[in-house]
Amino acid sequence: MVRVLFLGGLGRSGTTLLERLLGELPGVCPLGEVVHLWERDIAGDERCACGKRFSDCDFWHAVGEKAFGGWHHVDVWRVLALRHAVERTRYIPRLASVRMTAAQRLLVEEYADWYARLYEAAAAVSGAEVLVDSSKHAALAYCLRFAPDIDLRVVHMVRDSRGVAYSWTKKVSRPETDGAAEMTRYSPSRSALLWNAHNTAFSVLHHCGVPVKRVRYEELLEQPEETLRDLAGFAGLPATDVSFLNDGTAELGPCHSAAGNPMRFKVGAVPLRRDDAWRTALPVRQRRVVSALTAPLLSAYGYRGER
Repeated sequence: MVRVLFLGGLGRSGTTLLERLLGELPGVCPLGEVVHLWERDIAGDERCACGKRFSDCDFWHAVGEKAFGGWHHVDVWRVLALRHAVERTRYIPRLASVRMTAAQRLLVEEYADWYARLYEAAAAVSGAEVLVDSSKHAALAYCLRFAPDIDLRVVHMVRDSRGVAYSWTKKVSRPETDGAAEMTRYSPSRSALLWNAHNTAFSVLHHCGVPVKRVRYEELLEQPEETLRDLAGFAGLPATDVSFLNDGTAELGPCHSAAGNPMRFKVGAVPLRRDDAWRTALPVRQRRVVSALTAPLLSAYGYRGER
């Protein structure tokens, strides 16, 4: 059985940073946002975090050979069709219910098996005890629990909704496409509604028997050593070395994250400091709208609302 630490939450909440930090722990292999690997990497041949095209990356070549006898044997369009059929936020009530039909369950199990085979191969190639998948999508986490060969443990990453909303308004290029494309942007009100939906889904996932541990972005930046040691224990790793953290910086090595935030390409000393630009850069009216829309969960997660 392969142990997977799944990082969940709404994008721009710090999951890529957390993945990079976890990837420096002994026995851990970060895979990036595997949910996008099928289309962006296998079909689109975008860049791995190591800098090479996916098709030229030795790590992913070895994973594809071991998992499927080569990536050319993967029916990408079948995987994407399954994703469309079962892995949508609107389907989470069905995925959490015991009333799922036999036909629906077969589709979910087929979809989850594609991931199980990839995870098993990645664990064998890397020799890691724990794989980190930062796909974030709540519906995917619900699907993965149907794979008997996956020991799924979920880290629910939460960030102040105002900070998330501001981050989604910024223009961010995608370097894996040589700057030809930008990451998706949302209005503050739209991101607030998504923040509610994604975080609510992860807040109730443990009722389905999946171990879930919540981590706040702000706490990760304030107490990185303690947070990582705590997560290592949650992942079933022994007492671990965090000497790559030093005086407010993290020394990051190269990795093979398949997709995700541009931060996955950074190597070397990375400052660990909170991005609180939203406090002055997000217009007051928009900040109040986001605060009002997300007030119940903001309070539940220990954040102060707008005065």
